[in-house]
Amino acid sequence: MTKTALILFAHGARDPEWASPLRRVFAAVRAQSPELRVEAAFLEFMTPNLRESVESLVGEGFERIVVLPMFMAQGGHLKRDVPLLLEELRILHPVVHFEQTCPVGEAESIVQAMAAHVLALAALEPAGSDDQSVLDQGAVGLKAWDRRQKV
Repeated sequence: MTKTALILFAHGARDPEWASPLRRVFAAVRAQSPELRVEAAFLEFMTPNLRESVESLVGEGFERIVVLPMFMAQGGHLKRDVPLLLEELRILHPVVHFEQTCPVGEAESIVQAMAAHVLALAALEPAGSDDQSVLDQGAVGLKAWDRRQKV
């Protein structure tokens, strides 16, 4: 059986707090499937980068590495930059099979989860509501969002 690892690949940012949601996904995957080897990597601004994560996994003997872009959709980075990075890695490690999946934001289960979240926000009353559970998870409520759009 081929030894497989998964890399959660995100853009990266200068603000270290930006990576918090990725770290939460990473921790949830590890908790739900401790036998799965999963790593995180970033395109820019943060470490480790894709090459560093791959080098670590190759050093551990992984023969198949699946790169899951933690992006909303395919843009320039996923259409141009990541394929070039993967081609470089294929040249460096010709016995390793690299795969790039479609971005997580394009997965139907994620689209449906985002739609459910939007609908939950739409059902909330403005500030002062007794049901703060959705808002406490970092959401802002549609009315507040709508007010900002009119500025």
